[in-house]
Formats: sequence, structure tokens, C-alpha cells
Amino acid sequence: MAGTKHPRSDDDMSTPPVSPFMPMFETFRAELDEHHDRRERIIKASRDITALSKKMIFTLQRVRTLCHPLPPPVSKENVPRHAQIMSLFVSITPDLQGLNSWRYQRNISPGIQEYIEAISFQHYLETQQLITFPEAQAKFLHRVRLTEDDLVLGLFDLVGELMRFAITGMATSGALPRRVPAVGEERGEVRDILTDLRSLRTCLESLDMTSRGKDFTPLKRDAEKKMEVMRTCVEKGETAVYGRIIGGGERPKGWMPDLGGVGEVGREVESY
Repeated sequence: MAGTKHPRSDDDMSTPPVSPFMPMFETFRAELDEHHDRRERIIKASRDITALSKKMIFTLQRVRTLCHPLPPPVSKENVPRHAQIMSLFVSITPDLQGLNSWRYQRNISPGIQEYIEAISFQHYLETQQLITFPEAQAKFLHRVRLTEDDLVLGLFDLVGELMRFAITGMATSGALPRRVPAVGEERGEVRDILTDLRSLRTCLESLDMTSRGKDFTPLKRDAEKKMEVMRTCVEKGETAVYGRIIGGGERPKGWMPDLGGVGEVGREVESY
């Protein structure tokens, strides 16, 4: 009959209506889960790369000469670490393709900068030259995008390692590390590490951050605080040299600096 209402069955009452929007939100949930998983993989790899790069730097600080191949004990320790770093980059390469290379740039950037610091330090020890962008990019074998910002920020950190290398070398040998001139080469053409530090400071201070537009780039964000640390490192190197020049003549023969408890009294720090 018209107007007669049929009672709902128990099955109809126990089954709630399905929203037509549910499939869309389930897709969003899957995309967010995938994003968070990818982000965590990249962050973990970045931290592991940072830790391995620091170990490479600590080992390189045992070198005492410039413009020579790395001593075998140093290479023996660092070659496996470099291979591990490359494996970590390979493991996250699928996560950093296309737009994701920029989306997760901030997550991988700390590891890249630390690795740049390590390879640029080794490059300087072997050649007494600053690593170039193509040379640095070649170390990545195009597995991960290297940006100019990450290269420059890594070079900011390199200044601190050069300062430590200079002070340790001067404390253990009595002179600033420099390349030994070749036969017939004028000594005036040979630079010491303090000259290189000052030149690097001048180049970094001359960077024009305003030319990169209004975007909040990593270089704009991090360069200011790294600039102050860089200047302090160069000043520490200058202070150490001035102290050596001014007070060196007053020190007794055979005097050795206090190396902060490293080794026994009168012994050099470990070097090759």
C-alpha cells in the first residue's frame, strides 16, 4: 500500500552507511605513511653518513704533511668508511628522485655537508687546493644531488678542520704545514696553511647572499652562524702563529706544548 513503511532488517541496522569520501582519505593516509617512512629512512641514513664522515676526518687529522698521498694506515681506515657512505647513499637514491630530491633536501643535507667536509679536507691534504664543484660531485657518482649550497656550507666547516690541522702541525713540528718546494722552485711561491685560511675567509665573506632571491635557502639560513664560527677559527690560527713568533724565542730547547693530555709527557701525538 502507498505510504506503508517497511521495517529495517537487523542487517540494515548493523551496517553503517559507507561514505563516498572514504577511499579518498584512505589514499591520503597511505601517501602520508609512505612520506613519513621515506623521511625516516633519509634522516637515519644522513645521521649514519655524518658519523662515518666524522670518523674519516678524525683519521685525516693524524696526517702531518701536505701535497703527498695519504699514508697507508690512514687510507686503510678510511677506504672502508667511504664505501659504507656510498652504500648509504645508494640505499636512499630511490627516495630522492624527481621532486623528492628537493622535498627531502633538508633531511639529507647534514650528511652531505659532513661528507663534503671530509672529502674536501682530504683533497686539501693531498693537493693543497680547494675542491671544486665538479670534483665534489664526482665523489657522489651522481647518486644524490649535490647543491651549491651544501658545497659552500661544507667548506665553511672545512675551515675548522684546517685550523686544527695547522695548530697541531705547528705544535708538533714547530712550523706551519706547507708544501715542500720542488728543486728550483722559489720559496716565495710556496703557501702555508695560514695563507690559505685567510684566502678562504676572504672568499667566504665575499659571498653575496642577496643575489639568490627571497627564497629561504639553506645557504641563507645557515651561513650567518657558520660565518662567525669560521672567522673565529681563522683568528685562532692567527693567534697561535703570533704566539709562536713572539714567544718562541723564550722557550727552552726541546720544549713541547701541552697537548691536552694526549700521549705521555714529551711524546708527540700520533701521526704519520
